[in-house]
Amino acid sequence: MLADATRLRMMWLLCGAEYDVTTLAAAVGIARPAVSQHLAKLKLAGLVSVRREGRRAVYRVRGGHVRRLLAEAVETADHHLTGRPDHD
Repeated sequence: MLADATRLRMMWLLCGAEYDVTTLAAAVGIARPAVSQHLAKLKLAGLVSVRREGRRAVYRVRGGHVRRLLAEAVETADHHLTGRPDHD
């Protein structure tokens, strides 16, 4: 799920705040239908949750364990690309 750059960017944003589809589409610079498809996959995988605010669906990452998973993935990629050692 996180191998796709768009989903990774979306997840990173959703770690910091809640977004509806329109706002998230503007933030990542892709069309709303594409964002909806990515969110559906992330929801199916259990990585994001959704709640309703009237007619709007608002998404966020699902819990601290997902935030930690994403942080580890980004840190590992950074270490791999830059050659810097892990902090462990």
